[in-house]
Parts: sequence; structure tokens; C-alpha cells
Amino acid sequence: MAKSKVQGEGDYEATRRYRKRTEQYVASHDVEKDAREAAPRSGKEAEALAAAEAAGKKRAKGEDPALRRRAAPRSGTTTRSRH
Repeated sequence: MAKSKVQGEGDYEATRRYRKRTEQYVASHDVEKDAREAAPRSGKEAEALAAAEAAGKKRAKGEDPALRRRAAPRSGTTTRSRH
């Protein structure tokens, strides 16, 4: 019987490959140096990067508000008066 491959957000094989490559990169590279080299080299470049980030965020759906919502305490009585 063929193995079922879960795709999309549940693609476990892709997750394993990504994690392995990331761990190898971090172990064999100077990440701090790479980050400094990737930093914008001018104010104009920094503005362009900020504009690109803003454009991407504009189209993003954002975080699910339910993740931040605090669950209200549940009780058997209601606080609303009935008139």
C-alpha cells in the first residue's frame, strides 16, 4: 500500500527537510555576520525595503484575532438584566 503524503501546511517531509537544512546552515555559518551583510547599505535601500514590507503586510490577512482574545469566565448565570 502506498504511503499517503500530506501536502500543504501538513507536509511533514518538507518540514523535516527544512529543519535539517536550517540546522546545518546555523551550525556551519556565521549567522551574525550574514545578518550584518544583509542589512541595507543606504537610507534609500532601507526605505525601499520598508516599502516592500508594508506592501506585503497590506495584502496579508493578519493574525487570527481569536489567538489574542481572552476567554471570558463561564458561569451558569448571566450578567445582563432582563427587563
